[in-house]
Amino acid sequence: MKLVSKIYLLGMLGFSLASCESFEDLQLDPNRPVQAEPSLILTQIETDAFSSVSLGAALASRQLIYTNSVSENQYYGWQRASFDDYNQLRQVSKLFEEAERKDNDSYRAIAFFFRAYYLVELTNVFGDIPASEAVLGSEGNFTPVYDSQEQVFQTILADLDQANQLMGPDSGEVLGDLIYGGDYLKWKRLINSFHLRVLMSLSLRENDSDLDVKGKFNSIFSNPAQYPVMESNADNGALAYVDIEGNRYPTFNSNELRTAYYMEKSFVDRLKNLNDPRLFVFADKEINGRNLPDSDLSAYSGLGGADPLSTNTNLLLEGIGSPIDSRYHSDPINQPSLLMGYAELEFTLAEASVRQWISSSAEEHYKNAIIGSMLFNGITLTEAEQYLSQQSVELGNSNPIEKILTEKHTAFFMNSGWEPFYNQRRTGIPVFSLSDEIINSGGVPKRWMYPQSEIQLNLENLNQALDRQFGGEDDINAMPWIIRP
Repeated sequence: MKLVSKIYLLGMLGFSLASCESFEDLQLDPNRPVQAEPSLILTQIETDAFSSVSLGAALASRQLIYTNSVSENQYYGWQRASFDDYNQLRQVSKLFEEAERKDNDSYRAIAFFFRAYYLVELTNVFGDIPASEAVLGSEGNFTPVYDSQEQVFQTILADLDQANQLMGPDSGEVLGDLIYGGDYLKWKRLINSFHLRVLMSLSLRENDSDLDVKGKFNSIFSNPAQYPVMESNADNGALAYVDIEGNRYPTFNSNELRTAYYMEKSFVDRLKNLNDPRLFVFADKEINGRNLPDSDLSAYSGLGGADPLSTNTNLLLEGIGSPIDSRYHSDPINQPSLLMGYAELEFTLAEASVRQWISSSAEEHYKNAIIGSMLFNGITLTEAEQYLSQQSVELGNSNPIEKILTEKHTAFFMNSGWEPFYNQRRTGIPVFSLSDEIINSGGVPKRWMYPQSEIQLNLENLNQALDRQFGGEDDINAMPWIIRP
C-alpha cells in the first residue's frame, strides 16, 4: 500500500533482564528480550507511520502515470491487500506495556494516537476489521472477531480523545522522538488535527446521532486551549530526511522513477489552467519543451492515466509528456514525508466551514491551506499570493467544496500516503479518468479484498464480516459503511 523507507536504522534494541535468585527467573533465556525502552519502540513506529511517500497512491489518484507496464494501481486492477499494519499494532501494544512500566502518560498518549492511526489505515483499506480482539496472540487469540467499521471508528475517536487528554506539560519525558523531539504541544496539535481528519472522513455519516460527527468536530475547533491544532508548517507531522545511507528520501536514486514515471494529463492541465507555480516543482519539462524557460507553461504536458499504455509510450517517443521533477529521484533530502500536514488541516477546516459544522471563514482557511502547500513545496509567499489573487482560484460562492477539494488534491502530491484517494472516494472530487483500458469493470474500486491468510486462518470470522457488509462477497467494488449513502 505504501512505500516505506528503511531509515534511522536502530541496530539491535538494548534489553535488560533483572537478576534474581528464584528458580523460575534462573530459567529465563538471557538472550531473549522481555523489556525494551519505549524510546526505541517509538522510533521504530515513527519511521513506519511517517513514511508516507506512495507512488501507488499517486498513480491511483491521477497525479502520475507509469510506462514500463500496465500498473494495477493506475488501471485499477488491484485485488487483495495485506494485514501488515497489524505488525505495527503489535509494536504499539508493546509501547503501551512499556508506558505502563515507566508510568509515563506521554508514551501512553502517543500509543493511543498510533493505535488510532493504524486502525484508520486498516479500516480504510478493507472496511470491517479486527480491532477489539486485535493483536492478542500472546493471550492465545489467533482468530479475532471483526468489529464493524462503525465500531472501529468509535474506538478510533475515543483513542484520539484519550491521547489528547493524557498529553501535557507534566505527562512525562519523551525520548526517541524523531518527529517533534518530545514537544508535548506539537504532539497535541498533531493528535487533534488528525482527529479532525478522521471526523471529516465521516462526513457521509454526519447525521448519525451516535457518532455526532459535527458536534465533535465543532467541540475540537472551538476550544483551542483544550484541543490545540496545527498553526503552520512548523507543526507538520513530518519525517525529515538526511543525506546518510539508509536515511535518504525513499525514491532517491530510483531508476524507475527517473525513466518510467510521468505526470498525469488531467493533473497537469489543471495546474496549467490555474497558472499554478507548483507545476514547476512537481514536474520537469517535456522533451519538446527543453529549450523553453522553466516557467513557460507550454513546456509541460501530461499523459492520460486511463489511456492505453501504447498510446502513452508513443507520445513519449514524440517528445510529449513531462517526467516527475528530478528532485524526487536526485535529491537525497528533497522534502519531508508527511503523515499529516498543516495545509491538509486548513483545507479540512475550509470544508467544515462550508458544511456549517463550524462558524469560521472558509475563505481564510482555504487561503491558509494553499499558502501552506506552496511554502511546503518551496514556492515563495509572493508567488502564493499572486496565485490566490486570480479570479479562477478565488473561493467564491460557486461550488466552494469542489474548489477546496480540488486544491486539496493538488496539495497531496507525493505526500500523506493514500489520503488523496480516500478523499476522492468520499466526495467524487476530482473526477478520475476512466476508459475501456481499466482492468476493473466497476471503474474506480472502493476497497481492497481481505488477505488470503484470513481465508486460511480466520475464515469463520471473515465470513461473518463479509455477510454483514457485502452480502457475503469480498468485492473491490462494494461500498464499505464509511462511504455508503
